[in-house]
Amino acid sequence: MLNIRKIGAIGRTYRNLGRYRQILSVFFKYGFDEFIDTMKIEQYLEVSMQMLFKKEPKISEKLSRPERLRLAVEELGPTFIKFGQILSTRPDLIPFEYVRELAKLQDDVPSFSYDEVREVIEKELGQPPEVVFQQFAKEPLAAASIGQVHRARLVNGEEVVVKVQRPGIREIIETDLEIMLHLAYLMERHLEEFEVQRPTRIVTVFARSIEKEINYNLEARNIERFARQFLEDQTVYIPKVYRRFSTRKIITMEYIEGIKASEIDLLKTSGHDLGLIACRGAVLFMKQIFEHGFFHADPHPGNVFILPGNVVCFLDYGMMGRIAPKERVDFADLVMHVVRRDERKVVDSILKITHHQDGLDRNVLETDIADLIDRYVGLPLKELEVGLIMHQLLEIVSRHRLSLKPNYYLLVKATGTIESLGGMLDPDFDIIQHAEPFIKQIQLERYSPGKIMGDIIESGTELVHLLKEIPAGFRDVLSLTRQGKIKIEFEHRGLDAFYAHIEQASNRIAFAIVLAAQIVGSSLIVLADVPPKWNDIPVIGLAGFLLAGIMGFWLLISMLRHGKM
Repeated sequence: MLNIRKIGAIGRTYRNLGRYRQILSVFFKYGFDEFIDTMKIEQYLEVSMQMLFKKEPKISEKLSRPERLRLAVEELGPTFIKFGQILSTRPDLIPFEYVRELAKLQDDVPSFSYDEVREVIEKELGQPPEVVFQQFAKEPLAAASIGQVHRARLVNGEEVVVKVQRPGIREIIETDLEIMLHLAYLMERHLEEFEVQRPTRIVTVFARSIEKEINYNLEARNIERFARQFLEDQTVYIPKVYRRFSTRKIITMEYIEGIKASEIDLLKTSGHDLGLIACRGAVLFMKQIFEHGFFHADPHPGNVFILPGNVVCFLDYGMMGRIAPKERVDFADLVMHVVRRDERKVVDSILKITHHQDGLDRNVLETDIADLIDRYVGLPLKELEVGLIMHQLLEIVSRHRLSLKPNYYLLVKATGTIESLGGMLDPDFDIIQHAEPFIKQIQLERYSPGKIMGDIIESGTELVHLLKEIPAGFRDVLSLTRQGKIKIEFEHRGLDAFYAHIEQASNRIAFAIVLAAQIVGSSLIVLADVPPKWNDIPVIGLAGFLLAGIMGFWLLISMLRHGKM
């Protein structure tokens, strides 16, 4: 697991103070100095912020804040780029305008040297690449933030690609995550607008996600599971993984000779059927969701190759989504109700797949859904952009502070990508047409005798278990009661008006007592003939009577105004 320490809140020890300053410097450069000042970071550094940033030119503030954030993230390197990419799939964590901008992030970083590649392979496999492989290309095919890919040939002559993790990337990520966590802590502490988003939770979610991406053993398992799903399907091809030459930091896969799905002209000149490819891609994606519940979450054109015979091949299995059987049913319901433009049932479906707090105004939510659906009234089904509609639904969900499960966000993102790719290949592509048979099948299975009987048996089994657990539960409660460890709290509701009347009456009684004391005291002063006097009447007593008169008149007016005489 990544070793992340919560710095700042417990002391001033940083793994890399220079990196901290570099990160702050970039944020200052892109116009986020007001946040830096508000978070009072200066007290954690040994030099003043003014000295640190006085020579930094600022990027024009004509750019929007989300645009400046994206540019800053790109400049800060691998960890922040991955952070931004993952956040772009989570509108439950950040505002939607930031989601749209961070989706544009480019994972385009310089490659690292062959000497470093050689060192990693030798450390992981016990031998240098020239011994492990018959041939190994020194120049990479592609480079990304976590690793880079080299072409190679095994001793038995099989062509492969080897993905090698960047040297020291784990330590870099851990350092950056510590700094992120510290900044998140300060944001929660000093910036009220971030209290709801809880930045420390966002960093924690990111840490769990990136931990999976830097473990290539997990990617190897993803490929093998994906291959088992489509073992008998001749329309798709999954690259072979060579476990003998794969570790946590290296993954060796079969080399795929094909054409990228985005290279439309080349596909045409090669005699491929673009309409058939679009259809197959959509059907394969629907099978992943509705039949297997395990899907490729990043099927962008660069990750989809087309092989001879219009066979589809998915690459890069680092980001995968999972969806449980009940979640598939709920998602199918949501799509069906959106297509039928039934805002009430769309809201029902949304509430099934989200977590929501007290205070949700269903009427306002239904109105927002109805406004969205009205935009598409009259359009034929094939002109409905399901991916766009789903993203607009997510925006509404985010606005109402509803929280979807993470896999639904991956599903919406992947659906939009597949729809976009299908439209690129075939202008008449209709994703609803391909989804409809799968959704109908889900609906039929829900009411099949076997499914109903299974649900009855499952419910009965759960009831039996519950009945068995009740006596043990009672024993635990009685035991805690005897030990004096049970605390029961009663909360009275609907008594606020009663409390207000009691408080009002108490105040009036206290006021009347003070008034009576004022009159009695003033009378005693007059009878005692205490000077100074005015017309032989003690001035202090006279003032007391006057004040008592004003107070009495005020109390009388108050009682008359509220009809309490």
